[in-house]
Amino acid sequence: MDSSSTEISHDFPPFFKVYKDGRVERYQILDGGAKHIPTGLDPTPGVQSKDVVVSSDTGVKARIFLPKIDGPGKKFPLLVHYHGGGFCLGSPFDSISQNFLTYLVTHANFIAISIDYRLAPEHPLPIAYDDSLAGLQWIATHSNGSGPEPWLNEYADLGRVFLVGESAGANIAHYVAVQAGTIGLEGLKINGVLIVHPFFGGKEVDKMYKYLCPSSSGCDDDPKLNPGVDPNLKNMACDRVLVCVAGKDWLRNRGEAYYETLAESEWGGKVEFYESSDEDHCFHLFNLNSEKAVPLMKKMVDFITQE
Repeated sequence: MDSSSTEISHDFPPFFKVYKDGRVERYQILDGGAKHIPTGLDPTPGVQSKDVVVSSDTGVKARIFLPKIDGPGKKFPLLVHYHGGGFCLGSPFDSISQNFLTYLVTHANFIAISIDYRLAPEHPLPIAYDDSLAGLQWIATHSNGSGPEPWLNEYADLGRVFLVGESAGANIAHYVAVQAGTIGLEGLKINGVLIVHPFFGGKEVDKMYKYLCPSSSGCDDDPKLNPGVDPNLKNMACDRVLVCVAGKDWLRNRGEAYYETLAESEWGGKVEFYESSDEDHCFHLFNLNSEKAVPLMKKMVDFITQE
């Protein structure tokens, strides 16, 4: 057997390892939550879902979650979701995303769409960022009611859009909001952004992030990891941001630093901070009904439904 097929060149537990022949093997860290869930009528009463192609050029898809429709002509605010997983794991099509988004759709009475950006390291960063922004630009093409997806044309109120992401997805949601303001994205209005247990790097993962993103200079100087050095931060295209952290999460302090950076920046919007004490990273995704998950989910729902 060729030794290049068994020798490891890069190892980043608990995410992935790379063999010398270029083969990537992912660690199984999602505790069974990564099983593909088919579309259709969700077990949650009234929620429907469908998969759509965002870009035929890249193959990027998305999953839309539609709340119960009571009558014709009703428009719903739109929640745009970016999943977590260290930029190399996760999917809109697994039970973790399914449970989280159907909860929000049901309790907040929103439409949700989760963008399935391409994963590193097979698709090196910044591809995930580019796909995620392209997903929002694709959504904006529905602003006049003649976009490619009928559900968005008929039911989505693009004057009331929220972005949400957890972990790496929170990093992406922040990036997309800043880019939308910087390029002047037309066709929708981002009212708020939910930054949940965000991944903004740290010395512990600098090596992995630089492998995923060869162009990155690391957590001190890269604006994607340190928003405080981003000259475009002031352009963030929303009025409100909710930053959620978990007390036992090793990323907690970077999340708090992000909150402080926003609060002290020239952006000028309102930023809130919410901490789940004695809990770990993204704990709520594995049990939405746990003692600390219930108030966290309520905080998210209240944030996106307040006028």
